[in-house]
Amino acid sequence: MSLRLASRFAARELRGGLRGFRIFLACLALGVAAIAAVGSIRAGITEGLTREGSAILGGDAQMEFTYRFASELERAWMGENATQVSEVTDFRSMAVVDNNGVTERGLTQVKSVDELYPLVGAVQLSPEMPLATAFEGAKGLPGAVMDRVLMDRLGLTPGDSFRLGTQDFVLMAELTREPDGAADGFGLGPRTLLRTADLQNSGLLAPGSLYSTKYRMDLPDEADLIALSEQAKDAFTTSGMRWTDARNGAPGVAEFVNRLGAFLILVGLAGLAVGGVGVSAAVRSYLAGKTSTIATFRTLGADRATIFQTYFLQIGALSILGIAMGLLLGGLVPVLLAPIIEARLPIPAAFAIYPGPLAEAALYGMLTAFVFTLWPLSRTAEIGPAALYRDALSRARLLPRFGYVLATLGGLGLLVGLAAWFSGSAELTLWTAGGLIGTLLLLSLSAVGLRKLARISARPARGKPALRWAFAAISDPREGAASVVLSLGLGLSVLAAVGQIDGNLRNAISGNLPDIAPSYFFVDIQKDQMPGYMERLENDPAVSKIESAPMLRGVITQINGESAIEVAGDHWVIEGDRGITYAADMPDNTRLLEGEWWPENYAGPPQISFAAEEGEELGLSLGDKLTVNILGRDIEATITSFREVDFSTAGIGFVMTMNPAAVAGAPHSFISTVYAEEEAETQILRDLAEAYPNITAIRVKDAIDRVSDVLAGLAAATSYGAGASLLTGFLVLIGAAAAGEAARTYEASILKTLGATRARVLSSFALRSAFLGAAAGCIALLAGVLGGWAVSNYVLETDFTVIWPSAIAIVSGGVLATLLAGLAFAWRPLSASPAQNLRARE
Repeated sequence: MSLRLASRFAARELRGGLRGFRIFLACLALGVAAIAAVGSIRAGITEGLTREGSAILGGDAQMEFTYRFASELERAWMGENATQVSEVTDFRSMAVVDNNGVTERGLTQVKSVDELYPLVGAVQLSPEMPLATAFEGAKGLPGAVMDRVLMDRLGLTPGDSFRLGTQDFVLMAELTREPDGAADGFGLGPRTLLRTADLQNSGLLAPGSLYSTKYRMDLPDEADLIALSEQAKDAFTTSGMRWTDARNGAPGVAEFVNRLGAFLILVGLAGLAVGGVGVSAAVRSYLAGKTSTIATFRTLGADRATIFQTYFLQIGALSILGIAMGLLLGGLVPVLLAPIIEARLPIPAAFAIYPGPLAEAALYGMLTAFVFTLWPLSRTAEIGPAALYRDALSRARLLPRFGYVLATLGGLGLLVGLAAWFSGSAELTLWTAGGLIGTLLLLSLSAVGLRKLARISARPARGKPALRWAFAAISDPREGAASVVLSLGLGLSVLAAVGQIDGNLRNAISGNLPDIAPSYFFVDIQKDQMPGYMERLENDPAVSKIESAPMLRGVITQINGESAIEVAGDHWVIEGDRGITYAADMPDNTRLLEGEWWPENYAGPPQISFAAEEGEELGLSLGDKLTVNILGRDIEATITSFREVDFSTAGIGFVMTMNPAAVAGAPHSFISTVYAEEEAETQILRDLAEAYPNITAIRVKDAIDRVSDVLAGLAAATSYGAGASLLTGFLVLIGAAAAGEAARTYEASILKTLGATRARVLSSFALRSAFLGAAAGCIALLAGVLGGWAVSNYVLETDFTVIWPSAIAIVSGGVLATLLAGLAFAWRPLSASPAQNLRARE
């Protein structure tokens, strides 16, 4: 019966319009829209990857091998199951150009292909021409095409010649579109595309060189991808083969998109939490204005349940409206901006209205509205029939009844659980939720402390009226200091944390490493080239350190006779091929943490020294047996020691080191790092490249810059999410300023009646806003620094230092935001007629 009556009351209340609920709706809609938009974009990219899987992959399925070509048995299997098979080879090399006696060199990621490439899609060139025509070349030289950035770096135009290894090529065109580029993953250099047959005399694909081969297959229409995948894995996985098919043509891209999308949704939840503060403040302000109405209802016999249900239904209906607005905005924006977004994506996307992300965003919005409105709604039960006086709601007890507290905690737990489920990362979700809850508690306690501090500070400020009035206003719980500190502080906290994380990531990549990193990595050094290579460097006084090691690649296929994937899951050491070296004696810079090194001239069963940290993560112990596939051959070795390996120095580090006899006869090359003075780097590169054209040099600073570019894109995407949180905080701030306009009008009228000038009253309003902004900024800075430290230390595992420019900008932004909002809503109170306003209050 009470529910039916409450429904009628709620409907009548809603007839009054949305006055007082505009900020409520804006905060809820903006938070839901941010989550819906991120989810929709992620779904569109995922759908595009699925729909265009064959085009992205370059075929219906692919078999990939590390540093070798497919065997006759493997080629026969592909020939039996595919209508066409295209062979692609991928490796790094140095493109060399001679310009008027000056030699220019640039690192390039070379893709060599056969006459069937591409099986799916089309390569686009500028000037336009068939790829086969480009490969025919000119001037008696084979042709090649390359990315514009490499052409500009080397000063090349179509018709110019360049050299790879010992083979000359003529540049025929700019490569403007590579249909299978997304499937190739991250490369350290721009792309050069040419025919594999033209590399025969280059010396670049010698035994032991670092390259990979990919065999793209065009399958019959009736082919069962699942069955073929299982069949291929059963037959060839132990040989180091990796299978990919059109169901997920770019698994690395798909995983990256999913993880980034999940992270951005968590950032969006932070924005929704900021909006929740605004929602709670709007509900509390609205109910404060309904005190006499509620008291009248109670006088006429309405019980607590009817009162609660009336406003719960009303707020619920408005929440549904706000969520619907957010879903409409978040669902339509990706569709409307699809041409712009697709132009910036290197992969296909299919933007449309996807129910899944919208349902997820709606659930988040409903739970957020429930959690943040239940507390102020529960306080309506504290208003009795005798409460027909102003401000009764503010006198209600701080904590509601136990049932409401339990329901709030239940809603919060459900919200966090759904976030963990949808994001797929329970640990990251719990970190995010814990950080948000901790920040809200810190901000709430700070708001209480700020009011008490203002009350204490008001007494010594007797000789400064504007300052005293500002302190007195902040100490008044009705003035909304808590709303300002909570809303703006939480938004600034998210932005501060993102700024600290981004700054420390940049320091880790581009700030700390160059001081300790080598100048160059040299790869593909043949064994017979090592004496001459070392002689050139050891006699150079500008070279301070040289590290060299033999280099093989292998895939861990089994652990103690069981599938490595089943034993260790998706650990990065198991997922792909790993670098392997061998050493007879324990290197000087090696520190064993457990076990013993093999004896000198050991020729018994294969042994492995494994990286201690990675071994612990995999659950390995001394005596465990690993099956490692190297160039198609299985080698079963026993772990006899664990050693410390530091990958953070950018020097040479291997997860696995084996005794030399274990890999005897396996073709391989050497890698080396060179630490030299910067002014000598160019001459070192020139001398080594001229003596050994097959050697590839990777300049560490260039690699760091390329990684930094990727991180900059991630930071920009994260900053957009944090910006949405901050925008929501500004909306809440505006709402708090607007809600206090009537109180400031009354205050200004009293002060002007007592002789205060408009300038002094305005100074009081400005000081009040500046103090609140500074407090919110400082507390946000503390929370953001703590959050940034936690993520950097425990999630990213990088060193942490406070990024002061970002920190100062956060505090300054808090002061400026509250000052502008306060002044914007101060003009009307200042211009109001004191006599008219005071008579109206009577």
